[in-house]
Amino acid sequence: MTAPSAQRSPFIDTSNAMILLVDCQPGLSLAAESRSHQALVNNVVALARTAAVFEVPIIATTSATQRASGQMWPALREALTDPPMERHALNAYNDDDVRQAIRATGRDTVLIAGLLTEACVSFPALSMIGADYVPYIVADCCAGFNAETHELALGRASAVGVGLTSWIQLLLEWQGDWTHTRTYAGAVAILAEFGGAYGLELQHARDMLTSPAATPKN
Repeated sequence: MTAPSAQRSPFIDTSNAMILLVDCQPGLSLAAESRSHQALVNNVVALARTAAVFEVPIIATTSATQRASGQMWPALREALTDPPMERHALNAYNDDDVRQAIRATGRDTVLIAGLLTEACVSFPALSMIGADYVPYIVADCCAGFNAETHELALGRASAVGVGLTSWIQLLLEWQGDWTHTRTYAGAVAILAEFGGAYGLELQHARDMLTSPAATPKN
């Protein structure tokens, strides 16, 4: 793991980043009222697919799957290579297996998303501040009990140095330049499906560039 530095770039390097997806399960998301269930699922799936395109490892957790929370959302499970880890500590960073899995990635920038913002997202972020990690919360890929407590949890984390970002900002940051062909198709496909009007605009631009009208005959 690379030791954090006072001169560290504010940009998130894909070679040093990983994602912690916490408890993306229906029993929790249906109880979170700060964001609609479908919007939350779409954003998290977009984040997972973005990670796959840019080869950023994901560690996913679940809790109480046989009781209140249920299994991971099917749409997200399909987007992941590895199954989620069942944990028991409220703070995922206090779970030995999860903590060891994070350490095994050799990466110190941890992007955290999932449920619920007030505890299982913000608590590991707060713990990592004092543990030689650089934590970020992917804020549009989280939800809380209500809008007020969600924002309060994000504000508390931000006040002590936890970064805030969004899945679309990460995708654009990692793509960097639309001439990067290795990741272009994957990035545009994600934006086309989940990026709203911006995704439609990118599709339109791509279609215009490949149209016969773009190369008129002499």
